Amino acid sequence: MMKRKDKSPEDLSISELRRLLMDKRRNVRQERLDTYRKTGRVVQLASQELDFHPIIETNANEKLDTAKEASPRKKSWGERLLLGVEVIAVIGLFGIILSGFDILHNLNAEFASALEQPTMAPTPLVMAVVLPSGHTPPIDGESKPNEEEIPSHLRPMVQSIKDLPIPPASPEQAIRIQIPALNVDAPIVQGDGWEQLKKGVGQHIGSPNPGETGNIVFSAHNDVYGEIFRYLDQLQPGDEILVFTQQKQYTYIVNGTQIVEPTQVEVMASTNMPTTTLISCYPYLKDQQRIVVFADLQN
Repeated sequence: MMKRKDKSPEDLSISELRRLLMDKRRNVRQERLDTYRKTGRVVQLASQELDFHPIIETNANEKLDTAKEASPRKKSWGERLLLGVEVIAVIGLFGIILSGFDILHNLNAEFASALEQPTMAPTPLVMAVVLPSGHTPPIDGESKPNEEEIPSHLRPMVQSIKDLPIPPASPEQAIRIQIPALNVDAPIVQGDGWEQLKKGVGQHIGSPNPGETGNIVFSAHNDVYGEIFRYLDQLQPGDEILVFTQQKQYTYIVNGTQIVEPTQVEVMASTNMPTTTLISCYPYLKDQQRIVVFADLQN
């Protein structure tokens, strides 16, 4: 068997070359330290041996193989195509999700718009064919409802309006009215039909309670059954109308008077603030028209 020193460098293995290299470097370093020690440049040296990290040298073919293994493997055209398809698929998926959210948003908006109704000015429901308190002029103190002032095509509606139920009593209902300027002090009843107005001042069914938003409509006769509203034409803007409930008094201030035809039921329309309207036949003992007094709730 040949000794290592008799071998040529070409016959040595990598491990043997590595060991020779380490020995050579150790010798060179030791010689250098000896030189430093002789010249006084080194005064103390650690006794333990220094560990060396050998540099492994390889031939050109080994370096090439190592570089190939360390460098990222180049992707083939097929792999690149597959990656592109995956990227496109992911982008498409995001597009579908975003489109779904957009469709859902549009559906919700359409549903919400379908629930919303267009805002329109409220059209008040006036449950009357003609203004209340209409009657024929009294003869020998006798009078009756004036059916002639009702348009013929609306007369079938009169009976259905008469049959409206009277609301049950409550503490918020009006029970009395006073008009100091006319010395009026009279009870208030619910309903303004012929029989109700024999008992006092009638409140139109469906109009609000005193103090509430809306138009409280009161009516009474001017020349029969107490002539309660005989002098409405004497009221002036600023005069007071006092309306009482079981719990409270409400003051309304007159702001105007108007003479209208019996069919002008729009004066009974609801309002967006607390108001009251007084209605009676006009003129006295002729009863061909109506006198209407408007008033606002005093703040």
